[in-house]
Amino acid sequence: MSPRSCLRSLRLLVFAVFSAAASNWLYLAKLSSVGSISEEETCEKLKGLIQRQVQMCKRNLEVMDSVRRGAQLAIEECQYQFRNRRWNCSTLDSLPVFGKVVTQGTREAAFVYAISSAGVAFAVTRACSSGELEKCGCDRTVHGVSPQGFQWSGCSDNIAYGVAFSQSFVDVRERSKGASSSRALMNLHNNEAGRKVGHALKEKFDGATEVEPRRVGSSRALVPRNAQFKPHTDEDLVYLEPSPDFCEQDIRSGVLGTRGRTCNKTSKAIDGCELLCCGRGFHTAQVELAERCSCKFHWCCFVKCRQCQRLVELHTCR
Repeated sequence: MSPRSCLRSLRLLVFAVFSAAASNWLYLAKLSSVGSISEEETCEKLKGLIQRQVQMCKRNLEVMDSVRRGAQLAIEECQYQFRNRRWNCSTLDSLPVFGKVVTQGTREAAFVYAISSAGVAFAVTRACSSGELEKCGCDRTVHGVSPQGFQWSGCSDNIAYGVAFSQSFVDVRERSKGASSSRALMNLHNNEAGRKVGHALKEKFDGATEVEPRRVGSSRALVPRNAQFKPHTDEDLVYLEPSPDFCEQDIRSGVLGTRGRTCNKTSKAIDGCELLCCGRGFHTAQVELAERCSCKFHWCCFVKCRQCQRLVELHTCR
């Protein structure tokens, strides 16, 4: 192996170790509840937090249940958005919860960082506006005048506080090490993109830009690897490495493969049996489904249904 190859391998290893710890706080989603955290000592026992996040936990005990809900929302949304793709956001009972998939600088890692950051901002914002948190409330700065001359104001979602807390808690790993490495730059960029465009992240995933670090003046920045591509904006996702195909199982990397996954025989998209099964073919079986049928409304006031059996074809990847 050449010295350059050795150096690249070492850099990738360092990035993997560095970034794996950065997303470990998502393990909070595995807890049934952290609402019972009422003492600072409890923060020390939470898995996946680095020391600076532990300190934030101690200073913001009442916010930690919102952080847990934000992590759960992020995972649920990820699994919903990717339910028909080869990589479907399956979690593991380990750290990090997505396995080593998020330790590589891929599109998938970009999405996980962005949706996680957005999840925390959303959950904390809602907790503020609903009066769950003493440190913040709703945003009363939103006001205006109607065309008829009536002045109005109200209790709007306190987005500023939710975003600020997400920046402080989620970004702390990268910022504590300095933002000089390529992965730190990538993670921070995608964290911020998630907070700005959380509702459109799936579209941003498909249009993510492959980037590489370059020296721009006195600092390092991420620029498109292909000079023909236009520069990415603050709301775009960026990634450093191409994704694996996710076809075959690799438990050590957190890749479950697509064997046994349900596919759509008639679809030509990624959920179709040809693409989802990676050309291996698929099994077809007749499955009996139980469904509610012949439902009738009875006065007053309930609906009564029969239980019907329906035979359907189920296709699963070989």
